[in-house]
Amino acid sequence: MLAKRIIPCLDIKDGQTVKGTNFVNLRQAGDPVALGRAYSEQGADELVFLDITASHEGRKTFTHMVSKVAAQLSIPFTVGGGIHELADVERLLSAGADKISINSAALRHPSLIDEIASHFGSQVCVVAIDARLDAAGWTCYLNGGRISTGKNLFDWAREAYERGAGEILFTSMDHDGVKNGFACEALARLSESVGIPVIASGGAGSMEHFRDAFTFGHADAALAASVFHFGEIGIGALKQYLQNENINVRL
Repeated sequence: MLAKRIIPCLDIKDGQTVKGTNFVNLRQAGDPVALGRAYSEQGADELVFLDITASHEGRKTFTHMVSKVAAQLSIPFTVGGGIHELADVERLLSAGADKISINSAALRHPSLIDEIASHFGSQVCVVAIDARLDAAGWTCYLNGGRISTGKNLFDWAREAYERGAGEILFTSMDHDGVKNGFACEALARLSESVGIPVIASGGAGSMEHFRDAFTFGHADAALAASVFHFGEIGIGALKQYLQNENINVRL
């Protein structure tokens, strides 16, 4: 069985790492270059860098910042935000990214998934999905959670998988920043509906929450931000805890 992955996430706004609750009330969390280097040294399995207002503000991800962070890493690096075409992917891969994450652009132009997978390989293409549970079920949102698409989470994840996505990064907007645990029921259903790794995001508040994402949610990786940024959970200690819970992780 493949080792489960622990992935810190750097949400970037105006060149600084930020973190909010339910996608709003953002507060600063530190310098992305220093945080990236620290997480690489602490044993994180990967790092995700999301320019969280790029799609909303209609601009490109900060390529210069991506290069600066990539230079500090010895682990795989995923970058997202403001990616709309193959040229954006090429630019970020050249800047040091190993994978790119697309969200709003994929929902608006699903064929972008096919294009990235065919040009660069499925392993490069992570499809991020922000969704919340409403009267119609789990619904996908655009532009950092600002616009409802009406699309069903599981239908869209299945389509992304069939188009060539290499991974699904699922963030529960209801759980984001609340620290009450991941959306394990939805995660488990997602994992059953696609044949690619699913990354859990939104809700980490304790080591037990990570364990539950892997055991009950069947996630392949768990992503978190504030619990790492503000020193509430150490990556080394978390991995040791998970190993003690009989979860396969790289120490």
